[in-house]
Amino acid sequence: MKALFTVWSFPGHINPAIAIAQALQRRGHEIAFSTGERARAIVAQQGMTCFPFQHVDEDKVYESVFSPQGRSLLTRADVLKDWLVGTLRDQIRDQEAALDSWAPDVIVCDVTMWGPPLFLRESRGAQVAICSFAPGCMIPSPDTPVWGMGLPSPRTWSTRLLNRGVGILTNFRVAALRREVNRLRVEFGLPMLTVAVHAYLGGAPLYLVPSIRELDYDRRDVPKSVHYIGSVVWNRPSSTPGAPEWFDNLPRDKPWVHVTEGTMHAYKPFLLQAAAEGLCDLPMEVVMTTGSKERDPEELGFGNVAANIHVRNWAPHQLLFERTDVVVTTGGAGTILTALEAGIPLVIVPTEWDKPDNAQRVVEAGAAIRIAPRRCTPRRLREAVNVLLRDPSYREQARRLGDILKSHNGPTRAAELIERSFGKRPSPLLTGVAGMD
Repeated sequence: MKALFTVWSFPGHINPAIAIAQALQRRGHEIAFSTGERARAIVAQQGMTCFPFQHVDEDKVYESVFSPQGRSLLTRADVLKDWLVGTLRDQIRDQEAALDSWAPDVIVCDVTMWGPPLFLRESRGAQVAICSFAPGCMIPSPDTPVWGMGLPSPRTWSTRLLNRGVGILTNFRVAALRREVNRLRVEFGLPMLTVAVHAYLGGAPLYLVPSIRELDYDRRDVPKSVHYIGSVVWNRPSSTPGAPEWFDNLPRDKPWVHVTEGTMHAYKPFLLQAAAEGLCDLPMEVVMTTGSKERDPEELGFGNVAANIHVRNWAPHQLLFERTDVVVTTGGAGTILTALEAGIPLVIVPTEWDKPDNAQRVVEAGAAIRIAPRRCTPRRLREAVNVLLRDPSYREQARRLGDILKSHNGPTRAAELIERSFGKRPSPLLTGVAGMD
């Protein structure tokens, strides 16, 4: 079987896709990626074919999605329109080139890359599997919070009223996106959608959610095509295997706290700064990572930090999480799932996009404390960390969730489901798309 992954090159999207692709590769399947130039080297290092974007403006997408404008609730609708819909013509051109050149049996599609499921599935007869990279199913439901706001689940009269009111406003924005999609579908000779895009995606023959039902509000109303596969996490191998010297020299007789802002940084290091001030001189070892070589710890303006604060560009997660008692994060799915797999409770200070939703899921599952970024003072952060260290219920819940996550064998389970759904080669893909030059 030949599987083409159509994925944005954001680390939170390309890394889990690599994990699934590797699982398929180990089972003897051929793998290719249609993605941005930024991910070409990662794909090539795995011995996989890469079709880098030729028409999609990758830099423009990054600038839009990770700019301060992209983080604002007031302007997010415009960013979504430009990103998800405005790139569709160029997506399809790039994806068609990969189809014509490589003739895959199945497209494993990023849930936020709409070219294959909304167009190529019908216009080219492409077999498409949807892969979400957020720890929850994005198909709308009255039993789950409105997506993108980090709202509490609608389990009481007040939270149901809140979600209903926000849902009405959200539906106006969703309808606007669908109108733009439908204009293009008409050009392609395709019927207009009559439901929200994410509801339509639920009709795909396979929809993979890299999480567990327990982190999706115990949702039971998903279509049969939806499968919770557990965590799907991949980290680029270190060029220097083994633990760095500073890691081995850290004291082992006190709790360890890991603080990270992830790998994409469009804002000042407010969380690292709050941790450096709030956790200094406490009976704990605090390992803070800047997330990239470009973020030099010396240039972040922390000054002289306390002896128990250790600031590094990077730390070996596999080794670090074996010793860590609390993780403090901005809420990226990879960090959250890795921490839970290790049975570690979290303080989550969610910033943009899916992170507020990620945080709320773990909070309602009993394994995290959430602090709004604007309220993340050194004192509040210190209090939250101390609660997690003193109250064993958070660790117990984290361990419970971690055991369930590990039992799903995420990448392997995804590969099995893709094989089951698309193992036989479909009819040859048609050539040409109506409405394209």
